[in-house]
Amino acid sequence: MPVFVSIPLTVAPLLVYNLLAFSLLGDTGGDPWQAPILTMELVSGARFTLVVGDLMILSGLVLLFIELLKATRTGVSALTDHILSTLVFIAYLVEFLTVRAAATSVFFTLMAISLVDVIAGFSITITGARRDFGVSPHDGSR
Repeated sequence: MPVFVSIPLTVAPLLVYNLLAFSLLGDTGGDPWQAPILTMELVSGARFTLVVGDLMILSGLVLLFIELLKATRTGVSALTDHILSTLVFIAYLVEFLTVRAAATSVFFTLMAISLVDVIAGFSITITGARRDFGVSPHDGSR
């Protein structure tokens, strides 16, 4: 069970992006990430349109929030989670640099979310570990 909990949730947008980019949306012509999902008239008279790319980024942000909550844990599972999060970021980076279908602003934003997950995860865990062990910013001498 701990290994399953350690799987970074930021891998989900990567998998969904690849599924959509290479199978479902691959041959639509134009930018598949601009396909509207929801359009509604607001009270102001403006029209709000949610597109596929916006939904992908929104899902990535929600998963980032959950990952940040997971980062407050300490122990071996937290270390495993950070290592796997780093590997997910590396997968995003390699795909962004080498795959034509990944050269979009949506993918870049998802990659940035993954980077924030890595940096924030390590930072939060280090801060939490300092608190758990009672490490003070002062060396104790006066």
